[in-house]
Amino acid sequence: MSPALPALRHYLQFSDLSAAEYAYLFERTAVIKRKFKAYEKHQPLADRTLAMIFEKASTRTRVSFEAGMYQLGGSVVHLTTGDSQLGRAEPIEDSAKVISRMVDLVMIRTYEQTKIDRFAQHSRVPVINGLTNEFHPCQILADLFTFIEHRGSIAGKTVAWVGDGNNMANTWLQAAELLGFTVHLSTPSGYEVDQSVAGIRSGQSYKVFADPMQACEGADLVTTDVWTSMGFEAENEARKKAFANWCVSTEMMAAAQPDALFMHCLPAHRGEEVAADVIDGPQSVVWDEAENRLHVQKALMEFLLLGRL
Repeated sequence: MSPALPALRHYLQFSDLSAAEYAYLFERTAVIKRKFKAYEKHQPLADRTLAMIFEKASTRTRVSFEAGMYQLGGSVVHLTTGDSQLGRAEPIEDSAKVISRMVDLVMIRTYEQTKIDRFAQHSRVPVINGLTNEFHPCQILADLFTFIEHRGSIAGKTVAWVGDGNNMANTWLQAAELLGFTVHLSTPSGYEVDQSVAGIRSGQSYKVFADPMQACEGADLVTTDVWTSMGFEAENEARKKAFANWCVSTEMMAAAQPDALFMHCLPAHRGEEVAADVIDGPQSVVWDEAENRLHVQKALMEFLLLGRL
């Protein structure tokens, strides 16, 4: 008899998995990464197909998912806005019913979280959030794994978030509540995190600071994102003025722990949200962080399709 397949699970926001499941995923990611570095073939998803639907363009998300699925032995179908037109040429629910009959896994990178939620409700196969306006769980998965690689467990640690109260900030808050660390949030007035959107149950796992320098004090990790996320380009000039004091500088890093790491999900604008000597400096792990998207997503796809191995 063939082994029973796991129950259908989606990965639409960070809170969709438990702390124990994340512990497994991080262990599994380390195994998969070692195999990759040793040129050891690892193809548990042979004959499986991943559909990637992009309404928002991407470099890292496309390369990491596409390369990852091929490395796992599977194949990839790539759909852009013109090919798929979620909810325009066809209702999202109908697209989900059709596409999920033809592939084994779907990754969607889109605008509103409601789109991916609706798709998942009508999908026969696991759906992964490659990014929405509200959440970016695969990126935080990679960030956490990168921290663990360099510094060990993140439990009890402090992460300073400097910048926009965006999808990354929302996802960091979910991760902190689930995995037992604290986020120091510092955003300009008018760009705060909305706790109801983040979907966290209490305010125990984060603290808010008006001054980004104070948010960085004692932090084990300092992280940020662009001031203007995709879809908010019309606000660019207003945001540049509002965020002028939220550039992660060497002074902010000096306020953090001596061995604090710096992360950025990329692409980065040196001289805006981060100083060049920070992102290119010795505390920056942004290139490890970017590579680790590949490895954590391979572990995630394997887990959603095969369960624990």
